[in-house]
Amino acid sequence: MKIVVVSAGLSTPSSTRLLADRLSAAVREHVDTELEVIELRELATEIARHFVTGFPPARLAAALDAVAAADGLIAVTPVFAGSYSGLFKSFFDLIDKDSLTGKPVLLGATGGTARHSLVTEHALRPLFTYLRALVLPTAVYAASEDWGDEGLARRIARAGAELARFTGPSLGGAAPVTDPDGAATAPDVDTAAAIAPPRSRTGAITSVDPADGFAVLPFEQRLAALRV
Repeated sequence: MKIVVVSAGLSTPSSTRLLADRLSAAVREHVDTELEVIELRELATEIARHFVTGFPPARLAAALDAVAAADGLIAVTPVFAGSYSGLFKSFFDLIDKDSLTGKPVLLGATGGTARHSLVTEHALRPLFTYLRALVLPTAVYAASEDWGDEGLARRIARAGAELARFTGPSLGGAAPVTDPDGAATAPDVDTAAAIAPPRSRTGAITSVDPADGFAVLPFEQRLAALRV
């Protein structure tokens, strides 16, 4: 099992990368996984070249392939002008339109003020919903004053547990959320029932109702049910 982390931070050290690392660690609290980190600032020239030539250089092609092959994705961006950064958007503009279909995605963003805390909802979530990703309920925004705060630590722990549920050995299993003091608490919702059902490896829609035994339903049947 593999999780790819996409960080769009531009500085070194970067608060965006720090948030990405903490989210990754939170996932590993619940499931053993291989991690690959993609630093977009190292690919900025290749991304621009791809837009001009239509062909990705080798490093960029490897990064795009890694995202497509991952079992789960952590995507973190700094806030620029009230939204995701241009570098972040440019990278995901190059992703094949079907690469993220049904893939669990954990969203994160960093900014200098809490006024941008809804960027994950009005900018990031619509972007990945358009790409047909399985966007997890808890997105994590970290303002400058949040670092060291217990509230941020709890949000990171909850988000990591949610991603672990969809990338761990048991898709529907409820991984516990761990508070900063190490105490385990029951998750406030069943993530599998709270968000859109994931796609199976065959491309069909998998039921998340335990009574159905996680039956695989044809996409056409699922779509027809939504129209009723």
